[in-house]
Amino acid sequence: MSLFEPLRRCALEIRDAVSTQRGRGYSGQRATQYHLDVVADDVALRVLTGAGFRVVSEESGVTGDGQYTVVVDPIDGSTNCDHGVPFYATSLAVMNGDEIIAGLVMNQATGTVFEAEKGAGATRDGERIFPSGQTEVAKSIMAFSGLPSRHLGWAQYRSFGAASLEVCLVADGSLDVYGVAQHSTLNPWDYLAGLLILREAGGIAADYFDEDLDTSAAVVRRPVFCGSPELLTFMLSVGTI
Repeated sequence: MSLFEPLRRCALEIRDAVSTQRGRGYSGQRATQYHLDVVADDVALRVLTGAGFRVVSEESGVTGDGQYTVVVDPIDGSTNCDHGVPFYATSLAVMNGDEIIAGLVMNQATGTVFEAEKGAGATRDGERIFPSGQTEVAKSIMAFSGLPSRHLGWAQYRSFGAASLEVCLVADGSLDVYGVAQHSTLNPWDYLAGLLILREAGGIAADYFDEDLDTSAAVVRRPVFCGSPELLTFMLSVGTI
């Protein structure tokens, strides 16, 4: 069985499940957790453990056992989803030990699917994707998690609120840079699938504090994702902003 078959099924079933949950607000079970997060997580656990995976979920921690681990954010961009902003995703990364071997990110608002398998390139809805290759800061479109404390000389700035998708937009050349700003951090379930997709597309990433990004542990990271080595060198040189 292809690794992607259960990942695609999981994302599609989550899409159906949350369609009636938008606007219900917080679940009351955990800070900033929405009702739709709980419903999406129930689907993810059922589908992924049923396919024999060990699961690491933002919503429920570690469940099950298996050769491969799926690190999942059932709904990345929960606030967007609950408030009707059409930019939220399901992010699924398959790991063999500390190696990311497959990744899928589905924009649940549009149905657009980004996929990558290690060594096989990256796709958006089945078509190969590549970063922009932009090397000049002054011509770059940059996006951030958090509010930058200063202007770095970019051409334009964005903040969309769903990290997994924003990394994928660097992978397909829509954005040139995506990173964290000020005190913002990301967890592995936010970025792992997008990280593989970016790498397989030809992009590059690093952590501001040189921490390992390839981990399924419940840790925080301060990464930056870029479409060219030149932009990554620049972003690391200016430090956290």
